[in-house]
Amino acid sequence: MPQTTFARTALTALIILQGVMLTALYAGVPPHPPEATPLFGMAPYLGASIAIAVGALMQGPLATRTGRVLTAIAALAALVSYGPHKYLDAAIGGIWPSVVVGQLAAFALLALLVKTRAATA
Repeated sequence: MPQTTFARTALTALIILQGVMLTALYAGVPPHPPEATPLFGMAPYLGASIAIAVGALMQGPLATRTGRVLTAIAALAALVSYGPHKYLDAAIGGIWPSVVVGQLAAFALLALLVKTRAATA
């Protein structure tokens, strides 16, 4: 699979996961994310994360500097919701599928970015 297609696939996975989280939050369907964290409201954060990932898709996740920057931000933003710290979450029994997929997608994007940078350096 070409790297660009793989990057688009990973970004799409993150968009879907974050969209489902946002929908569960609005619907109040457990397990859903908390409405707020000490740093920000969850709905605006998820909306921003989705917007960044869509921007990366539209720019070309690996094709342009802007696309690569947006891809990196999208991957890092997703790790707030799906990072390794989630294995310590009390709700891990219900959220582990999204945590695993989110981590795979985010880490795949970061690995592609490192590989792309090494190839262009």
